[in-house]
Amino acid sequence: MPRPSSLVVTSLSAAVCIVLGLFIGLGGYTFHQGEGASYFRDDPAACVNCHVMRDQFESWNHSSHREWATCNDCHMPQGKIDGLYTKALNGWNHAYAFTTGDFPEPIVINERNRRIALENCIRCHDGMVSEMHIELSDVKTYNCIECHGNVGHQGVK
Repeated sequence: MPRPSSLVVTSLSAAVCIVLGLFIGLGGYTFHQGEGASYFRDDPAACVNCHVMRDQFESWNHSSHREWATCNDCHMPQGKIDGLYTKALNGWNHAYAFTTGDFPEPIVINERNRRIALENCIRCHDGMVSEMHIELSDVKTYNCIECHGNVGHQGVK
């Protein structure tokens, strides 16, 4: 007969394994059902996996930027590490918000992602904005979408 202390350790180990298995299983199921792998590609159609992004996708699809830029070109930072971190952070935030229903409608870009988008505006349009003497450090001062809000997303601000 096992000693009581080893029985407690065995029971605790079994409980940890069960909880961990449930967490991994439910997480994997949720990732699969939410088409999580699609977010690691550069396909704008991944953005409409969630119905609240349908207007943004459709407006981009009718915009002048459709021929030149995908969602990631505008909404992801350029570095690999920064890009993966931002995708992971946004994925977590979106999953939480959409699961709980705790998000504004229409959807609004947060300050961190707004800064990334503005940095990408300046980077892509460097030939034009360099004559305006805009530096990335001045992004807080300049707001491209204030005047050009319909360029990337026709009719969506």
